[in-house]
Amino acid sequence: MYIGQEIVVFENWFLIHFTENEGMAFGLTFGGDTGKLLLSLFRILAVGFIAYFLLRFIKQKAHIAIILSFCLILGGAIGNIMDSVFYGVLFSDSFGRVAEFMPEGGGYAPALYGRVVDMFYFPIIRSTWPEWFPFWGGQSFVFFRPIFNFADAAITVGVFLILIFQRQLQ
Repeated sequence: MYIGQEIVVFENWFLIHFTENEGMAFGLTFGGDTGKLLLSLFRILAVGFIAYFLLRFIKQKAHIAIILSFCLILGGAIGNIMDSVFYGVLFSDSFGRVAEFMPEGGGYAPALYGRVVDMFYFPIIRSTWPEWFPFWGGQSFVFFRPIFNFADAAITVGVFLILIFQRQLQ
């Protein structure tokens, strides 16, 4: 797929929408190439801390929901790191064309500078704000605009499970 290409999965509210995320959640970035490197290194460091706590919870025979939560977060974080580390090295860019695997001359970015692939899009409600609505009156509105990947979903579910089962942490 090329950037922006969509495949309708279910009517008009579940789409596979190919995009590449430059930075953090919701496409937030900071500091150009230096920021991208720091973000990649922070992700790797965070995975180390998550793995440490996961092993500690396993040794302490913590509640299974807490262990599964940390497994989901760890797996999702590793998945996003793998995109960041390898995707730019292995593929050409996808702007206006399908990316080429192992292009001659190398990929579009060195290790740790790659973009994270996002594809799940659920624009459940597409509408227009009423004219009388302050600031956004008359503008288009999409409920649940974020585009995410399986790793992001695993991290989100893991965090929600921790919030739900937080009493078992004590």
